[in-house]
Amino acid sequence: MWKILHLIIYTVLAAVLLTACGADHAMKKGDKFYALGEYYDAANQYRKAYAQTPAKERTLRGQRALKLADCYRRINYTQRAIAAYNNAVRYKQTDSLTYLLLAQQLMKNGQYKEAAKYFQMMIDSVSDHPLAIVGLRAAEKAPQWKAEGSAYTVKRENFFNSRRADYSPMLCGSENDQLFFTSTRNQSKGDELSGITGTKNGDIFFSQKDDKGKWQRPEVIDTELNTNDDEGACCFSPDGRTMYLTQCKTDPDYPRYATIVTSNRSDAAWSKATELQLTRDTLSAYAHPAVSPDGQWLYFVSDMPGGLGGYDIWRVRLTTSGVGGVENVGAPINTPGDEMFPTFRPNGDLYFSSNGHEGMGGLDIYIAKDDSTRTSGAMKWKIEHPGFPLNSQGDDFGMTFEGARNQGFFSSNRGDGKGWDHIYSFYNPEIIQTVKGWVYEQDGYELPEGLVYMVGNDGTNMKLSVKGDGSFTQEIKPGVDYVLLGTCQGFLNHQEHLRVDSVDKSEEYVLQFPLASITAPVLIDNIFYDFDKATLRPESAEALDKLVVLLKDNPHVTIELSAHTDYKGSAEYNKRLSQRRAESVVNYLIAHGIEADRLTPVGYGKEKPKTIRKKLTEKYPFLKADDVLTEEFIKALPDAEQQEQCNQLNRRTEFIVLRTTYRMFDKKAEQPKEETPKTEQPKSQQ
Repeated sequence: MWKILHLIIYTVLAAVLLTACGADHAMKKGDKFYALGEYYDAANQYRKAYAQTPAKERTLRGQRALKLADCYRRINYTQRAIAAYNNAVRYKQTDSLTYLLLAQQLMKNGQYKEAAKYFQMMIDSVSDHPLAIVGLRAAEKAPQWKAEGSAYTVKRENFFNSRRADYSPMLCGSENDQLFFTSTRNQSKGDELSGITGTKNGDIFFSQKDDKGKWQRPEVIDTELNTNDDEGACCFSPDGRTMYLTQCKTDPDYPRYATIVTSNRSDAAWSKATELQLTRDTLSAYAHPAVSPDGQWLYFVSDMPGGLGGYDIWRVRLTTSGVGGVENVGAPINTPGDEMFPTFRPNGDLYFSSNGHEGMGGLDIYIAKDDSTRTSGAMKWKIEHPGFPLNSQGDDFGMTFEGARNQGFFSSNRGDGKGWDHIYSFYNPEIIQTVKGWVYEQDGYELPEGLVYMVGNDGTNMKLSVKGDGSFTQEIKPGVDYVLLGTCQGFLNHQEHLRVDSVDKSEEYVLQFPLASITAPVLIDNIFYDFDKATLRPESAEALDKLVVLLKDNPHVTIELSAHTDYKGSAEYNKRLSQRRAESVVNYLIAHGIEADRLTPVGYGKEKPKTIRKKLTEKYPFLKADDVLTEEFIKALPDAEQQEQCNQLNRRTEFIVLRTTYRMFDKKAEQPKEETPKTEQPKSQQ
């Protein structure tokens, strides 16, 4: 009997010892995972250790519950985090931040009254803690925000979503017909699961609209852009040719620090990403890039020294030679909490997410508007909270806008028990007036290197970059008169005037900026003469008046005005006729205020047959770029209609720029009678 009793005692003691050893071993593994930032794997070990810790060891159970809670908080397992924090409180093993962190988790679960209680307990413990003070005010306001609602409507877009995390959508393309986002779905590259999240590492996916405007099934970017590491939170340069994104490489022995990398697009394919070195600090994280609408600044998130606390939003200037001048955007945007996921609306408003401002729980979306005067220089930000339902008790972040209107997509983990993010659409029916324009070569293609200077009588003075298709979109204000100047190096300027009236619904003005080359002949379309004469027909006035405006907009330019004929008739007769026609056009220009010494009329007759440019082949498929419409070429064409079309192309009036410095250095030169906008002169005019 004694032998049996001793055996039972030894067995129990052995089990206790083994359990204790097992719990200690799990804690050591958990601590190693935690040090590497692998919070999902650490949570699994801490949970095992907690379960194996005897209930009577209250102190040890409380300590392990606190570590478990911290991991659950970091991986967005909100309800489990609340339970673990409550256990730490029950076992009286709280540290100075436990009440604050528990209150924040209760906010994410919509338990605002309970959250207020723990915020108050934190304030009682540390009276001036800024996050606790802000949190208490938020807990009191959140129910009211939810009850009041806002003009926003939101909808979960399950077409883009998977059974894993999908977040940080970003629209791209001239018609916003491409949607890029991050996903940890099973189609992501690599086979291993992340120790941070318990899912696969994120990759960049995209969806494209078809010809009917319908979104296509999302696909992973199948180039070297995506790797087995974690890629996410992308944005684009204004021309859409450069992608900035966050990359977090895997290292089994060291903590992981996020970096910002860039990829270039070539023939619709994205290149392998290369790191963008923002500072020499290699022990800080750099993530969530956002390019300002003018393309001059890269905003990003970092925990580098010198911030206001947690993660802050910083910015660095983008130049042709690289980046330089890192600066913290400061208060009121940054707080002692975390500010993350900056993005821009095309009108210049900065959207970001934060848990350091008054919000409804987790990360809330905020709007930072420039409240400074146009001439004051430094930006002065005014912060707005857009309310419910754009914001919720969960994490809300990652905005992207469908043009200038207040609609687009964002991401949120609201209502997801595992804390996984999903893509939502949003819409706010505010009245927006915009101007959309295209900068392109006259008789040619778009000019993605173009710039548009916009000046308004309200003090507006902006320089607008164009996208890859030569287009730009800019919000405008009712009651303002604007002058817009289209420019590009190697081309003449083109000016448009716009008067904006008040409207009761959103409206878009459309402008064209055809720029004339200073190196190639420019066709003056729709110039008509009486048959076999040099007399200008009345229907030529519209085209000639546009030429008058062009020459007045470019006062330092002199041109050769030339007229051409087809090959029919004698060379001498054609030359005399074309000379008289060129002189008729010049006389019209002089009569409308253009200086005579800026104009040189030349009649070439049939001496200079037209050389076909690529753009013209779209209208005349039987022609190829660089074809010269000589008499021999035309007569060799098999079709009489094609021959006549070529003769029509040869019968033309055009101009070529001779000089771009007319009276530029003449101090006694008269100033132009019409006042032009005070903008920078493009390089082609300097």
